[in-house]
Amino acid sequence: MESIQLARILSSSKLPTLAPPKSFVFGPTSTTQLSFDHLLRRSLPNLKLTVVVRSEKSGNGPVEEVKRAVRLDMDRDVSGSVIGLNLIPTSGDLEVIDTKVDVATVTKDEDEEIVEEKAETRVTYSIVFVTAEAAPYSKTGGLGDVCGSLPIQLANHGHRVMVVSPRYLNGTSTDENFSRVFDANKRIKLQCFGGEQEIAYFHEYREGVDWVFVDHPSYHRPGNPYGDSHGAFGDNQFRFTLLCHAACEAPLVLPLGGYTYGEKCLFLVNDWHAGLVPVLLASKYRPHGVYKDARSILVIHNLAHQGVEPAASYKNLGLPSNWYGALEWVFPTWARTHALDTGEAVNILKGAIVTADRILTVSKGYAWEITTVEGGYGLNEILSSRRAVLNGITNGIHVSEWDPSSDKHIPFHYSTASLSGKVQCKTALQQELGLPIKPECPLIGFIGRLDYQKGIDLIHWAIPELMGADVQFVMLGSGDPLYENWMRSAENTYRDKFRGWVGFNVPISHRITAGCDILLMPSRFEPCGLNQLYAMRYGTIPVVHATGGLSDTVENFNPYSGGGSGEGTGWTFSPLTKDSMLNALRTAIRTYKDHKSTWEGLMRRCMQKDFTWENAAIQYEQVFEWVFIDPPYVN
Repeated sequence: MESIQLARILSSSKLPTLAPPKSFVFGPTSTTQLSFDHLLRRSLPNLKLTVVVRSEKSGNGPVEEVKRAVRLDMDRDVSGSVIGLNLIPTSGDLEVIDTKVDVATVTKDEDEEIVEEKAETRVTYSIVFVTAEAAPYSKTGGLGDVCGSLPIQLANHGHRVMVVSPRYLNGTSTDENFSRVFDANKRIKLQCFGGEQEIAYFHEYREGVDWVFVDHPSYHRPGNPYGDSHGAFGDNQFRFTLLCHAACEAPLVLPLGGYTYGEKCLFLVNDWHAGLVPVLLASKYRPHGVYKDARSILVIHNLAHQGVEPAASYKNLGLPSNWYGALEWVFPTWARTHALDTGEAVNILKGAIVTADRILTVSKGYAWEITTVEGGYGLNEILSSRRAVLNGITNGIHVSEWDPSSDKHIPFHYSTASLSGKVQCKTALQQELGLPIKPECPLIGFIGRLDYQKGIDLIHWAIPELMGADVQFVMLGSGDPLYENWMRSAENTYRDKFRGWVGFNVPISHRITAGCDILLMPSRFEPCGLNQLYAMRYGTIPVVHATGGLSDTVENFNPYSGGGSGEGTGWTFSPLTKDSMLNALRTAIRTYKDHKSTWEGLMRRCMQKDFTWENAAIQYEQVFEWVFIDPPYVN
């Protein structure tokens, strides 16, 4: 009988200390398998093996050993994956360490010399984000944050990532956002709205991502991406139809980095503005053999906005006439304007829900809410029918931008190791706002749009009662003129307790987040919510309505858990009433005043929560794997 042993040989001046020897013996009946995972994972210099052949002439006969030096060689396929191992004879002077060493065992000393590389993503994709906004180029809310941060994180995981968004120019300082964006020297003509529409592409490669901007005169106007002081732009359907057509062409015609993204792309379409992309893939491209291996994922950030326009506008969208049913929408009788109104319309988001290969929302709670009558905005039945491909992934935050230990917008820095800077930030904020400097008085903050969704009406009705307590309140936001005027008047009424900042200011939002003790978010619905995540990172305790992403991310405080130290990161309340909100606020205020050690524990638990984009990116990658398992939508 003959058996073979493999041992490691290193041609190196410094040899590591090895673990106690073990043998790998392969005989005619042996089922032992030698794993080379350790060798493939680590970078060991001049790795060689010896083969020790033992011949036994009989059960009690002499044993002959022959040592042969061999080199471990790896066979790889065209993608670079290891598909086999070869042992190739070598010559030369080699120092044999041991012929019976376990190649899968490494001591602590050796670990200190070898740098462990980060595990790479198993499968990489060519990903195309299609979005109406992407920070820092354009932003009105969470959509811009997501499409400005998640692509960078996915690129860090090894994926090839492109973001397609309009090139907004409005004659203000925000035009500087596009100062490093250069003309890609590519013009194409798109067939829609009764003729040919010429668009140009602009490009910037930044942080591993191809940022592609669609240029057209309709994107050059004062206001935000969707409207101005007079309301929404009347040609938004035209503007975002151009975006969708241009996004479908971009992977085919733009040689970014020397070569195009090609047809096997994964499109991440965000909200209704990008909703025509999956419809175009299924109706315009796949019937002609293009994008037959591509997939699309619809990401719903806010279901309340659906891109509904008159049915007659369907002919402008550049879709085949027989695909009208995908976008067809009929309003219920009670929602029609008059007796002769048939209620017929086209709903772009509905078309995306029908044709996308998978659907995501920005939190697990919101993924459930949109399948209910209360949260579905008329699309709950269609979404319920696609529940098998519907998932929710909570957004992350830009931790380098929102970091109390290094934030450039706040006057003092702090961390879980030392919270003293938090108190100093509060004092500085009170001084800046002209409020009495009272460290023991709880300072409550609100940051957000002044509209019905954010529950601003509840704050409006609760302020007179809340101002009767020993608290201070600061609000930052803009929106409904009615509430903007109310904020100004409340500031005059409660001079020592209330401040209202009409508008939005990034540095001020950071200082309010750092200086306040409590953040109030009484949103009627909140797909994800970011302000509560920012607040927790800064040790500011959230008091929120138990809905959507707020319910997912804020754990209700329980003072009796954790061996008496408490558990949870804030307070949630339900139902959405003034009294319910005030009860939660009173509990938080009482805890702040009477239980300082408990409050400090709350702060530290909040600050230790991990809401990075890394966690979200890993979950997105799981959905990417799922979407390529099933065939694409075709009809």
